[in-house]
Amino acid sequence: MRYLTNVIGLGLIVVAVSACGAQNQAAEPAAGPGSGTLSTVPPSPTAPPSSTPPPVSQPGQPGAPRQEVPEGSTKLPDKQLDASALPADYPREVYTSNGGTILNIRGQEGGCGHATAEAAQQDGNRVTVNLTELKGQTGQMCTMDIRHPVISVALSSPLGERTVVLKQMR
Repeated sequence: MRYLTNVIGLGLIVVAVSACGAQNQAAEPAAGPGSGTLSTVPPSPTAPPSSTPPPVSQPGQPGAPRQEVPEGSTKLPDKQLDASALPADYPREVYTSNGGTILNIRGQEGGCGHATAEAAQQDGNRVTVNLTELKGQTGQMCTMDIRHPVISVALSSPLGERTVVLKQMR
């Protein structure tokens, strides 16, 4: 009786190991549909879903955020910047490029968020820029970091002496 128990137990282990190995292989017809011949082929690996980073734009041109201010940019004088509507810990850096038609603004984003900027209003005295952080998908794991990318915004005409007003939209 003891011998029979050992044989049955060994048989169950062999069946379990065989079943586990079979889960890692996919059966595909070797000679096409209806041939009746099967071969085992390992499944193709599936890449985990990833968020593709936005394309990097040319220096001084509006587009994807980047970490460095584009070469050839000029820092906006403090007297031309109104950042009073921003939280105290928000960066206050604005640069111009391309003859004053592009604003390069240091934004703030964290985790799965992405900083964006939009020239919401432009008139003869001021340019109002809305800064927003677009949040990632819900239920997605995100890091707990804060980044300060440079976001470029195109203006309809050169900035000149106009004041840049920065506002954080939530």
